Amino acid sequence: MKIKANNANSPVWKDVHAHSVLPAKLEPLREIAYNLWWVWNSDATKLFNKIDSDLWKKTEGNPVLLLQTISYNRMEEIMADKEFMDEMNKVYAKFQSYMEEKPKLTKPSVAYFSMEYGLANVLKIYSGGLGVLAGDYLKEASDSNIDMAAVGFLYRYGYFNQSLSMDGQQIANYEPQDFSTLPITLITDEHNKPVILEIPYPGRIVYSQIWQVKVGRVPLYLMDTDIQENSEWDRSITHQLYGGDWENRMKQEYLLGIGGIMMLNKLGIKKQIYHCNEGHAALINAQRLVDYIQQENLSFNQALEVVRASSLYTVHTPVPAGHDYFEEDLFGRYMGEFPAKLGISWQEFIDMGRENPGTHEKFSMSVFALNTCQEANGVSWLHGKVSQKMFAPIWKGYFPDELHVSWVTNGVHMPTWATSEWKQFYAKNFDKNFFNDQSNKEIWSAIQQVPDEEIWNIRKTMKNKLIDYIRVQFKENWLKNQGDPSQVVSILDKINPNALLIGFGRRFATYKRAHLLFTDLDRLSKILNNEKCPIQFIYTGKAHPADGGGQGLIKHIVEISRRPEFLGKIIFLENYDMRLARRLISGVDVWLNTPTRPLEASGTSGEKAEMNGVLNFSVLDGWWYEGYREGAGWALTDKRTYENQQYQDQLDATTIYSILENEIIPTYFAKNSKGYSPEWIQYIKNSIAQIAPDYTMKRMLDDYIERFYNKLATRSQNLHDNNYAKAKEIAAWKEEVDAHWDSFVVESINYSKDLQTSGPVLGKELKFNIVIDRKELQGMLGVELVVAKEKTETKELSLLKTHPFKLMKEEGSKLYFDLNIVPSISGSVKLALRVFPVNKDLPHRMDFAYLKWIQI
Repeated sequence: MKIKANNANSPVWKDVHAHSVLPAKLEPLREIAYNLWWVWNSDATKLFNKIDSDLWKKTEGNPVLLLQTISYNRMEEIMADKEFMDEMNKVYAKFQSYMEEKPKLTKPSVAYFSMEYGLANVLKIYSGGLGVLAGDYLKEASDSNIDMAAVGFLYRYGYFNQSLSMDGQQIANYEPQDFSTLPITLITDEHNKPVILEIPYPGRIVYSQIWQVKVGRVPLYLMDTDIQENSEWDRSITHQLYGGDWENRMKQEYLLGIGGIMMLNKLGIKKQIYHCNEGHAALINAQRLVDYIQQENLSFNQALEVVRASSLYTVHTPVPAGHDYFEEDLFGRYMGEFPAKLGISWQEFIDMGRENPGTHEKFSMSVFALNTCQEANGVSWLHGKVSQKMFAPIWKGYFPDELHVSWVTNGVHMPTWATSEWKQFYAKNFDKNFFNDQSNKEIWSAIQQVPDEEIWNIRKTMKNKLIDYIRVQFKENWLKNQGDPSQVVSILDKINPNALLIGFGRRFATYKRAHLLFTDLDRLSKILNNEKCPIQFIYTGKAHPADGGGQGLIKHIVEISRRPEFLGKIIFLENYDMRLARRLISGVDVWLNTPTRPLEASGTSGEKAEMNGVLNFSVLDGWWYEGYREGAGWALTDKRTYENQQYQDQLDATTIYSILENEIIPTYFAKNSKGYSPEWIQYIKNSIAQIAPDYTMKRMLDDYIERFYNKLATRSQNLHDNNYAKAKEIAAWKEEVDAHWDSFVVESINYSKDLQTSGPVLGKELKFNIVIDRKELQGMLGVELVVAKEKTETKELSLLKTHPFKLMKEEGSKLYFDLNIVPSISGSVKLALRVFPVNKDLPHRMDFAYLKWIQI
């Protein structure tokens, strides 16, 4: 028998991960690392950097991974370093003092739901502005001691990392997150086993782990379905942010809404206010309705009163196409069991998500949110107006200006986005209470007394940091993707700290018009190749993988940037994330924003620039429509000259060139003997003093509390009291009005003869008398005269004024109303009368938008 020359089976490997275990003396480092408080506290990040600056950079500023990777010898060294240990104990004492403060019981408690949260670059559960805003909101809630709990997803792949091919094409790379290296904690039970949430999906149970992110004092709970208990079909629910087809989106929004409420119930968390950050979370109210019906024995109408009174919906999207709509078949596949739980029909349920009930429209998450939330708001004053017009079809008979849809203009978390240099500057030059009173303009005005040189020196420092960051972070990728090493070296060499740096960073959607600057390349070349006034543009941003137009814009800009006349003067930085954003919004001189008005709901990148002495040059849209002050930045007009968008783009591009040539560039380069322009520094001072205080997250959170949370909490408590007595009373009243709404009749209408003949005379009193017989209707009615004007071109009616009638007497079922007014509006107007139900316990008319127009 021949002996085999080889007899070995395949290796059986076991995956192990060697990591450091911190000695007890260094335990404070671990505690700080697992709370994102370190993100906005520079003392903490400097402490981690001191442990090993190279490793800190290699881990992309992730303290958990840093502490897991650090060598035992280095731990020994830092424990023997008295200066380091003293500093660690000082930072830890500051952290403990912060964490020991209890929530303010005078402020309502809040459950906050969002699809994404931009908290730190190391936690990839965000894609852009919406997520960063949500992350900033949690940070400020922590700083302001608000009793808040937040709900979202822990994505395995999150949003994509962006790289560019040699021809400038965007490449989307979805890289998995290693949860064991992140500042997150798995929620476990008393036996140290993971708490598993069971969410009933159609025909199956979907299982989810629960992770907690500590955002200062605010807990963020994240659901994770990528576990072995689920099928591959369901494990992928939390794989990608905004990934997959419409069915995957339905599964995600079902999990966020239904699963999110079930998770809070499982954790024993109850709050006064339930805040939907965008329509993605609208289904929280479907589950809340079920809970009140099944656990509190309320009817559907009674439960709806209770749920609405504690719910707020914030919309971030200015066009209907940006909202989520689901086909009835798909929606029914997931939500088909809910009508039975609610005690209503399928038609009644799906109609709650339709602008026109009874039709075959798709189910709109936003419409459902509006029908189940008492309050709603846009994210800037202008966006509030746009949202009123967008949502007007839901409340037929009312004009957009009459709707309850309001606004809170977005802000940014100043301690996160102001660099450590600027925070030190503010601490040194402003009132000691500044960080607790960020909206106080009087405090910010102290910048006017600061020497110009001090501000200029910080600006130079931040520019150099940005340039160093670009040279270090992007050299390797550029060498890989741009082919010609000499060209890459040339670009790096041409980045000029003495140049006027203009930054543009945002999601590359076509309406943001990143292409405007490149409309006239000859004129742009003259601007950029003036050796006496060097200028450089830095672009960055991602396009959604399904957005071919946005990807085309990136490719177009990259191609232009590689032309000889623009090489090193137009630079595109790939993979826009929070790290790059922080460098860019603090390092450039001007922040450029060119959206198609009014499609920028708010925008916040320019607000972050504000906190760092960077000046804004933007279309008067979103927050800049409110924020712009002459002498503190520059603006493109909000007026539209052409209906044709191509012509309007050309005009706006010409205006950009003109403002650059005649205002921005001459102002920046009007330098004195000390190397800076006093006029430019005055612009910075005006910007910080007059604009920045209004756009902090502190102001934004205060607005939400004042405009929404307080009144929701008060009314919600009123509806809960005495076994929901008031909720039951309102529901019964609405049911009675609904049953008899068509029964009342207008017996008579009398008015002044002038109105019957020649028309009203300015300054001469008009009199109206109306008698209404309610018949079987028990509820009270109101009457008002509506004055409107018709636009000649569009035939669209706009509301001018409403005049409520006065109830003079009530005899049995008859109501007698009078109105006396003196006309003050000249020209052709339209008059109409409308009748509506009256109940002092309603928060606003849209809460029960029954209306009947009657002929004069």
